[in-house]
Amino acid sequence: MKRIGWISGAAAAVLVAAGAITYAVADGSGADSAVEIPAADSADAGFARDMAVHHQQAVEMSYIVRDRTKDTEVRRLAYDIAQTQANQRGMLLGWLDLWGLPKMSADGPMTWMGMGGMASGEDGALMPGMATDTDLEKLNTLSGRPAEVLYLQLMTEHHEGGIHMAEGCVEKCEVEVERKLATGMVAAQQSEIGLMADLLKERGAKPR
Repeated sequence: MKRIGWISGAAAAVLVAAGAITYAVADGSGADSAVEIPAADSADAGFARDMAVHHQQAVEMSYIVRDRTKDTEVRRLAYDIAQTQANQRGMLLGWLDLWGLPKMSADGPMTWMGMGGMASGEDGALMPGMATDTDLEKLNTLSGRPAEVLYLQLMTEHHEGGIHMAEGCVEKCEVEVERKLATGMVAAQQSEIGLMADLLKERGAKPR
């Protein structure tokens, strides 16, 4: 219980900071208001597009498991992840709207990292760490502890892929506020990976 509260606080801090970031960019009052709008093929735009898709799957998985277990810790973790990533997804898509840039690219996922084609998209896994359609179908058939274990395993992989992408933005993105959001994502998801490792161990399981 205490562990979840700590994660919730960290996630809330990231969201508060990100909300301030969004306001500063939107109203032109922030230090970054004079920054040139990113190009459609920039790392800033690519990260916003790809991470929005990546986050959407995390939200989906979290709501699936929340309905398939009565375990308080897993349900709270799933709710925290769903709320945090849904809010961040809204910010990323909002920035694309603000910049007047498309939410999809003909170049495909991950090209902004110089890694186009690294994810084949086979069975629905478009980017690093994303669960396959088969994984999601299986999660939908489980309940109780088996559902908890698979969710924790899938979300651990999902976070590892998300961290890889966020670190790419920290290195390549030019809009400072977006780099700050990506830095917050790395810290929060690394903490959640540690928590999920503990929860898996308590269930006699480990990451896949």
